[in-house]
Amino acid sequence: MGYASTITCRVLWGLLFAFAQQAALAGCGDPPRPGVDWNKCDKRRLILKDIDLSKGRFAGTDFGRSDLSGTKLVEADMIEASIDRTALRTADLSRAKLARSNAYRADFTGAKLIGADLSKAELARTVFRWADLSGAILEKAELPRALLQGAVLSRAKLVGADLSRAILGDAVLSGADFTGTEIYRTRIEGVDLSSVVGLTQPQLDSACGNPGTKLPKGLNHPAAWPCRKDE
Repeated sequence: MGYASTITCRVLWGLLFAFAQQAALAGCGDPPRPGVDWNKCDKRRLILKDIDLSKGRFAGTDFGRSDLSGTKLVEADMIEASIDRTALRTADLSRAKLARSNAYRADFTGAKLIGADLSKAELARTVFRWADLSGAILEKAELPRALLQGAVLSRAKLVGADLSRAILGDAVLSGADFTGTEIYRTRIEGVDLSSVVGLTQPQLDSACGNPGTKLPKGLNHPAAWPCRKDE
């Protein structure tokens, strides 16, 4: 192949590569709508409140510090999405896929996450006050210092999750699976744990409850309860 032909081939390959990149990013400029494809797009610091994005494709998308309050994200694919410090108050994420997402300090106050998959998600200091996580999958999720006051976690799968120092006051936990869940210094004062499954005495011994905490049959209130305030 001659020199000119080689240059021509390189130019053509360069144009094809540029075209492929442009085509891949084209969807990022699409307007918000149900089923929109924003996979791996940069959607940081946007106001996307009260919009219907049901069944949207947001795998690997960065929504950091955006406001998605009241937004409908039913069955959305948000696997490995970044939603750090994102507002999702009263949003509907029922059956959404949030596995391995990063949601540090996100605000899900009053949100619906019924049947959502949050397995292996990074949820440190995330706010779930009064959120509905009925039947949600939280296996191996990281929830240290998460705020779950009044949250509904009925039948939630918390297998292997880390709830260290999380606050569960007034949470509804009927049928929740605590098998292998880390609850070191987790605040469970007054919480009804009587119908959870998988809970063991060593787990309770490391948590922070009080005489008002209801336990499953066969488990006892640790002598160390209640914890000191600085714990």
